Amino acid sequence: MNAPESKAAVQAPLPLAGIRVMELTHMVMGPSCGLILADLGADVVKVEPVGKGEGREGDPTRYLVSTGAGFFAACNRNKRSVIFDLESEEGRAAAAALAAQADVLIENFRPGALDGKGLGYDQLKAVNPRLIYCSLKGFLTGPYEHRTALDEVAQMMSGLAWMTGPVGRPLRAGAPVNDMMGGMFGAMAVMAALRQRDLTGAGQHVQSGLFENAAWLVSTHMLQHAVSGVAPVPMSAGKRAWGVYDIFTSADGISIFIGVVSERQWELFTTALNEPELIAPEYATNNQRSNARDTLIPLVGRIVARHRFADIEALCEKAGLPFARIAQPSDLFDDPHLNAGGMLPVTLRTGGQAKVPGLPMQFDGQRLGLRRDVPTPGEHTDEVLHELGLPPAQP
Repeated sequence: MNAPESKAAVQAPLPLAGIRVMELTHMVMGPSCGLILADLGADVVKVEPVGKGEGREGDPTRYLVSTGAGFFAACNRNKRSVIFDLESEEGRAAAAALAAQADVLIENFRPGALDGKGLGYDQLKAVNPRLIYCSLKGFLTGPYEHRTALDEVAQMMSGLAWMTGPVGRPLRAGAPVNDMMGGMFGAMAVMAALRQRDLTGAGQHVQSGLFENAAWLVSTHMLQHAVSGVAPVPMSAGKRAWGVYDIFTSADGISIFIGVVSERQWELFTTALNEPELIAPEYATNNQRSNARDTLIPLVGRIVARHRFADIEALCEKAGLPFARIAQPSDLFDDPHLNAGGMLPVTLRTGGQAKVPGLPMQFDGQRLGLRRDVPTPGEHTDEVLHELGLPPAQP
């Protein structure tokens, strides 16, 4: 099903127009990679498996519940869906024909899984030497490369969970940050390899790893230790480089984050509040304020608690201070800023409609739009088979 372009969408040709991508992925990391390429204009053909049960056709990710219920709808717009049975000779032949004509193949199966189906990198390179083959894995080359990983595994191994949770209680981040960012780095690698192919005429095998991504995310904490000689404590412990960088509660019971991260911002903050207690020698510089957080944060908390949220919000906005009302994900459906042009409509498996944030980028002031709704399982199988010169799928 086709959906209309979103308002103020980038006009054709899109940056990756003319690039065909074969996607052999599931869950979040691989589909996120394909989503980025698709939103940027590539023709992404998602190869889904034959279902194992009535009403369960295609990628099992479609049918996840609880925290996985939104995975498929979030990561699969602007793609075409085909169902190829890779356990059958016919299905493997169709997949091989698609790979032979593709510019890019992205996959997130366990190492070696696709070789047995004739879809490994070396096998396809012999047929299509210009192919960019992107593998999205738990680990890049090294002692762990054959391990199975999940987003949570990488967060635990890297120290990201340690930095996120309460002291002594590691906690994964509240979104699949590694999966989505791992997919993003995969897309970056694909685009770099496409540019390199323009220069050399040859494709190559590129990879992105969950563990390496998580390690990159905590590199600032690693170097914090190297610089200070002191191991970092979890963010929940309140050790901040800035004096005022915390969550407070207004007089009407609304939580608000306020950050004061420069001397100029401190001047604006104290001037706006006009509270003599803040003009004390021990709060004169940012480093002093950081060291005095044990007294400064309770003081600011008492001051904020004397004001209504709307007044604090107006004060921070007028002064140009970083602030945020504490939101839940569902609040974003009605966020006025996102709805000014950054939300895309999608159809859910249930048949309902919802909005989802588009990619966080714009081109000459315009956002990327929606060309295709989230596909139904195998919606484009016959269409793609016809393009490959193959007969329609057997019913």
